[in-house]
Order: sequence, then structure tokens, then C-alpha cells
Amino acid sequence: MIGIGNAWRNDDGAGLAVARLLDAMLLDGVDVLEREGEPTSLIDAWEGAAAVWLVDAVSSGAQAGSVHRHDASAEALPARLYDTSTHHFGLAEAVELARALGRLPEHVVVFGIEGASFDTGETLSPEVQAAAARVAEAIREEVAASTRKP
Repeated sequence: MIGIGNAWRNDDGAGLAVARLLDAMLLDGVDVLEREGEPTSLIDAWEGAAAVWLVDAVSSGAQAGSVHRHDASAEALPARLYDTSTHHFGLAEAVELARALGRLPEHVVVFGIEGASFDTGETLSPEVQAAAARVAEAIREEVAASTRKP
């Protein structure tokens, strides 16, 4: 699982918050990573993984705390949600680059948490804090389901 964000831009730290919550849940056999910076670095971060869950903040105009879930292994991410970035590449572009290079894990799920404030600061809004807890639990459940023996 990789939490993506910028801890210094309030709700942009949503993915990092989810990573910290999941790390505290001690998921056996699951690497929990935090990534700030260029999204293309994710391609190296998930190298060798069969499955990856990504979490990032989004700003689509939906209500703060709304959660968007996309199976990126099946189809391209909606660029309108994942193209916002302070870097040259957004998350959607990084995922599609990995797909084109044959470096996308077999199973990729992306959660976007709708932010309220991306101004300078270190505080998540209450709606985003609540959504981060919901997403962490959803990922914990999905990981557990994917690792169960048939």
C-alpha cells in the first residue's frame, strides 16, 4: 500500500494519513509506504509487487471526505480526478506510463479522498480524517480478502 501526498498542504496529506493508519494495523506481509514527490517514483516503489493499493487526495468538486475507488488494473484512471499535481506528472499519468512500460502490478486499486483545503498547513479537515479511517479499513479488508486461501 502506498499513501501519496504532501504533509505540508493540509488535506493533500490524506494518503499519508491512510498509510500511517494502516501501518498501525500491522498488516502481515504488506509493505506500507509513504511517498511525497514526483509520482513517477511510484513505478520503482511498487516494483515486484503483484498488488498495490494507492491513496491520494483529489479535488473534483465533490463533497469533502468523499471517497472515489478505481480499479486501475482494469481501466485508466479518470484524469479529472488524478491529474492535479504540483509536479510534472500526476498519479493518472504515472499509472498509465507504468502500464505502457509493462511495469504496472497485476492488481492496482486507487482510492481518492476528496479534500477541502490544500492551503499551507499540516491539519486534515475533519471530513478527510474520517474518510482516511474509512479508506484504511476498506484497504485492510481488501488486502485480507485477497490473501485468503480458497
